[in-house]
Amino acid sequence: MDDDAGTPGRAPATGPRQTWAGLPWPVRTAVTWSACLLVVTAGLWLLGQIAVLLAPLAVALAGTLFLTALLDPVLVRLRRLRVPAGLAALLSILLLLGILGGAGVLVWNLAASQFGELSQQLGQGLERSRDFVTSSLPVSDQQLDRLVEQIRQGLSSGAPDPVAGARKVAEVVGAILLALVLLFFLLKDGRSMWHWVLRRLTGPRRELTAEAGRAGWRTLGAYSRGTMIIAAIDAIGIGLALVVLRVPLALPLALITFVGGFVPIIGATVAGAVAVLVALAANGPTTALLTLAAVIAVQQIEGNLLEPLVMRRQVQLHPAVILVVVTAGTLVAGVAGAFVSVPIAAVLWRVLDTVQQHRADGRSGTGASAPTADPGRAAEAAG
Repeated sequence: MDDDAGTPGRAPATGPRQTWAGLPWPVRTAVTWSACLLVVTAGLWLLGQIAVLLAPLAVALAGTLFLTALLDPVLVRLRRLRVPAGLAALLSILLLLGILGGAGVLVWNLAASQFGELSQQLGQGLERSRDFVTSSLPVSDQQLDRLVEQIRQGLSSGAPDPVAGARKVAEVVGAILLALVLLFFLLKDGRSMWHWVLRRLTGPRRELTAEAGRAGWRTLGAYSRGTMIIAAIDAIGIGLALVVLRVPLALPLALITFVGGFVPIIGATVAGAVAVLVALAANGPTTALLTLAAVIAVQQIEGNLLEPLVMRRQVQLHPAVILVVVTAGTLVAGVAGAFVSVPIAAVLWRVLDTVQQHRADGRSGTGASAPTADPGRAAEAAG
């Protein structure tokens, strides 16, 4: 057998490996990371395209998981009372629908009588705002009228097509019905499904899957319950401030604040802005400034005191990451995407972090436990 590389006086053979080895290490590192970045970007783009095509289904699944984690303590208590699984799931869903429906009816009954008065106050407030703008800024009445007309025309031209709007409404209704059906089955058979998954795994993969599933489920439960508590506290605080300041529609504005609390950072900002605008239009700039001060005070207390206390570091996402995630979710699936994007990101981060720690413990030989012998017991802990 000829050995060209070992023959004296003959140059070593050249090829891709020799060419690659001959490159400086910074170039090889840059090429490797660039190739990995291209592959990851292509994968994310493909997942984004799939998510856009299946946005109603994806949002329904994410919302179902969110509600399942929220109602799971209720289901557990009912099961401890020896209520059958199907009946416990149905009672949990009926409790959720009763709370939502009762809150809507209560808000409507209390706010319906204020709509007429509010429309009159809004008209007066807009006139005051118009006089303030024309007297304080170098803007004439004609220029302001033209600007308002341009904004109105822009909104009219950007209005959705009736057919597209009807299709969107049908998609939303279908997604809600699908979410309710999936919610019933996940509450009734979710633990059995998780047992089935773990029984299909063997060896260390079963232990890793059980640990990652347990971490992700705890994160989702902590996020859902913590977000609901924080949103309720925000709504109560801002609602009381609006009542004290005699701002119309205090209860509906408090409800908007509660709903907006489920969209971190952006939701609270938008809800506070709506309350300030209503106070400005109805009662003038003084009340609006007081409302703004109350909104900022409540949000500061919530962000600096309540959120770290309630969440207990279960959702470790930087505010910049939250903003990017909420924006991406809004672009993909609108308002529903903004609601479900942060819990999805929090759960994925916790699962990936658990997998990384598990592998690190396995390499170091410390902290790794024996493989789970009973998949049902591991699934029960994870569920």
